[in-house]
Amino acid sequence: MLSLQNISYTHPNKDILFNHINLTVNNQDKVAIIGNNGIGKTTLLKIIAKELLPSSGQLDVESDPYYIPQIFGQYNHLTIAQALRIADKLHALKEILEGSIREENFNLLNDDWTIEDRCDETLDYWQLKGLDLSQKMGTLSGGQKTKVFLAAIFIHKPQLILLDEPSNHLDTSSRQLLYDFMESTKSTLLLVSHDRKLLNLSGTIGELGQHGIRIYGGNYDFYEEQKQIEHHALNQSIQNNEKALRKAEGRERETLERQQKLDTRGKRKQEKSGVARIMMNTLRNNAENSTSKLKSVHAEKIDGMTQELQDLRTALPDLDKMKFGIDHSQLHKGKILFVATNINFAYNTTRLWRENLSFQIVSGERIALKGQNGSGKTTLIKLISGDLEPQTGAVHRAKNKSVYIDQDYSLLDNKQKVYEQAQQFNNSRWQEHEIKTRLNRFLFARDDWDKPCSVLSGGERMRLMLCCLTIDRKSPDILILDEPTNNLDMQNVEMLTEAINEYRGTVIVVSHDEAFLERINIERTIELSREDQLTLRS
Repeated sequence: MLSLQNISYTHPNKDILFNHINLTVNNQDKVAIIGNNGIGKTTLLKIIAKELLPSSGQLDVESDPYYIPQIFGQYNHLTIAQALRIADKLHALKEILEGSIREENFNLLNDDWTIEDRCDETLDYWQLKGLDLSQKMGTLSGGQKTKVFLAAIFIHKPQLILLDEPSNHLDTSSRQLLYDFMESTKSTLLLVSHDRKLLNLSGTIGELGQHGIRIYGGNYDFYEEQKQIEHHALNQSIQNNEKALRKAEGRERETLERQQKLDTRGKRKQEKSGVARIMMNTLRNNAENSTSKLKSVHAEKIDGMTQELQDLRTALPDLDKMKFGIDHSQLHKGKILFVATNINFAYNTTRLWRENLSFQIVSGERIALKGQNGSGKTTLIKLISGDLEPQTGAVHRAKNKSVYIDQDYSLLDNKQKVYEQAQQFNNSRWQEHEIKTRLNRFLFARDDWDKPCSVLSGGERMRLMLCCLTIDRKSPDILILDEPTNNLDMQNVEMLTEAINEYRGTVIVVSHDEAFLERINIERTIELSREDQLTLRS
């Protein structure tokens, strides 16, 4: 079905993205590609989709792949029918039904007389019923655009499907439809995703690195188990090498001290026995040369062990190298922070929720805010943070500091460089070296300090945002995160999970990622249902 042999890709500026990629995908395989942000997962899919040419290597694909990209802005000018790739067929069918006997129309339709019915059925399945097919893609939400491209799979039934982060913009019910499709399809799938549930529906995990793909023959849970075994072995090797290095350094000290004692004792004997000065100098030089050679032998051995230990430490996952240290909220656990009494909000005179909302939030809670796209989650966040006031009902907010982090980490200023951005949060008057130490703790080395924030990947922006929170003198009492995992690879999701679990303030998260919510120990859910009624669930 699909074969990649020694595929390499080099950016136009001559920077190598990856080398020697070898991958075979057989019929009906479901393969997920994972790897750090910026390693080239999307580029690899585009090469397979023939939207990019590799710098070298051979690509063999039995059938034309159907590619669903991560970003859809380039299709905004198309109608829904054009995006579904059925506009010409529908036009031909319409003309035939109106009496046209043009051969061109029959060739376009190609006996596909059920195209309208199949289109209606698939749009209904993907919760897009009632959409006008002449409507421009640019008028749709991110989730609706994703579902249009997923709907096209049902219409055209391609043998090979390439999916790049397909669950990013989908709400909970739409994700479930995607999971159901993933389980039931007989098509061959090549998937890039950080959605753990989606990854667990794959039969093979491919970990992409700069020098190839490492294949793990199982789903993501199996991959994680294998990585833990490798991680344990790596840590054991590091501990063994550290122990051996300490032993070698101790042996070096003992050997040199013993040699120095022997040299001193020999010198005293020579002085007592009246050895001539010229002979004394010769013997002293010989002793010094012997000591120098001894030092050189030990130094060479220790340098080799030190380098091996450094290589092992470099192989550690970045998560093990980071130290978070976000200060805890000073508010006592259980303090009432927010009370909503019969609140509502209206856009263009239309109330957002059919029933007014009443609930409260107390300090230390971990709350998930859920709901279908358009159910008012962002509006509710703004009401909680004080950026909006309800048009009906009343709210009470205790004095607190809240920080709202959206999925683009737009609290960061793209015009600032990394170090300058960190300084913007430096209200504690930390010294320059202290700021740089904290940047290092979040994996921003010297070469990164002058990078503009605009070029940072999603994972880098997340790490810089967390770093800035540790620099800020007063930690937030409420941390509000809006789809925080959308643009993160699995490693950065792990980092974010660790940071949230270390934080002891109030956490409110908007996310459709059930695995992520479970791992950050969500205690309560505020769910805005499609029927526009608030449900509180513990």
